[in-house]
Amino acid sequence: MKAGGGIISFVIAGGFEWARIFLDQLDLVSLTAILGDKRTIATHPASTTHAKLPTTDMTAIGILPGLIRLSIGLEHVDDLYEDIEQALRLGHY
Repeated sequence: MKAGGGIISFVIAGGFEWARIFLDQLDLVSLTAILGDKRTIATHPASTTHAKLPTTDMTAIGILPGLIRLSIGLEHVDDLYEDIEQALRLGHY
């Protein structure tokens, strides 16, 4: 991937639990703790890569309970938009 996709980070209001609900609603986007693939991947650092840190340490480095990171892959933007939108809708945010 010479010109790989970007990473988008955003925070789901409602914190840890609502972030996990959002991730559970995704269909197209894959869930993993590691970013970087030809597929779009979502990760929740507070429950994966940084889960062993105390909450105060996570907050100090910008890992908020509702933080979601998306590593954008090769899917069509309309398909990604639809998947993210339906996950937000099904989660009743």
